[in-house]
This record gives sequence, structure tokens and C-alpha cells, in this order.
Amino acid sequence: MKITRRNTFIFITILLTIAVDQISKVLVRTYVEAGSTSPIVGDFLQLMNVENDGAFLGMGGDLNPTLKLILLLILPVIVLGLVLRHVIQDKSLDTWSLFAFASIIGGGIANVYDRFAYGSVTDFLYIHVTDVIRTGIFNFADLSVTTGMIILVVKMFRKKKSQS
Repeated sequence: MKITRRNTFIFITILLTIAVDQISKVLVRTYVEAGSTSPIVGDFLQLMNVENDGAFLGMGGDLNPTLKLILLLILPVIVLGLVLRHVIQDKSLDTWSLFAFASIIGGGIANVYDRFAYGSVTDFLYIHVTDVIRTGIFNFADLSVTTGMIILVVKMFRKKKSQS
């Protein structure tokens, strides 16, 4: 693999995503009491410290250890590796798509690292607009993955619209 401006952009985005996520989690584990809730912006944005031993919204937390290992560690590592290979090889991807994929990869790596190192993922942000409109508790890795997915979906719809 050649060191190009494009590949440097991909790897810097991945590394910055991992760094921001891991630093924020270290700060939360150090300074926020487990199970506590603190308002950041009233009830709208709250800071918590919750360990999630499952995947998205805790799903899979009750799986047996072997299935957890396969579905929450091994499979994500394989998928992230394949996506990274695709992103590096597909020279037709524009800058926004590269950023989106790199954000997804970085967020995925950060959460897989937590599962490997700690046995769970530290989640700490919660948004509550109304009792119906609210998020689960999440972290910066989750935010990166979600942002990357939103960018890819928007780009896909724009591409389809321009082809019509």
C-alpha cells in the first residue's frame, strides 16, 4: 500500500475517531461515578457512566460467552477489516464517503477494543427530547458510526436523485 494523501486522510480520520472516543471513555471512567446521571444541558443532554456488555442498546448482552465472542469481537473485526480494504482499494470514493467509512471503521475499532480490553463498552451520553423522542445511552464511537452511516445514506439518495 502506497502512502498517499488519500490513505493518510483515511488513517488520520480513523485514528482521531479512536483517540477522541478512548480519551472520553477514560475521562468518564475516572471522573463520573458508575450509574450516575448528571445534566449537561438540562434534561436534554445528560452525562452517565454505564457499562454495556452487549451491542447496540445492550442487545446481545445475555448471549452465552462463545456466541458473544463470535458476534461482538471476531465478526466485527473481520467486517471492519473488509470495509477498510474496500475503502483503500476503491479509488472512486469521494472525500465525504472516505470520511464516512473511516468514521465507521474508527468507531467500530474503538468499541471492539473496549470489549476486548474491558469486557464491555463504556456508554455515557443520553439525549432526551420527549418521552418518545430520546436516544439510548451512547458514546463517541457510536456517534461516529451513526454519523458515517447518515453521510453514506444521504450520498446514496443524492446519487439516485441525480441519476433520475
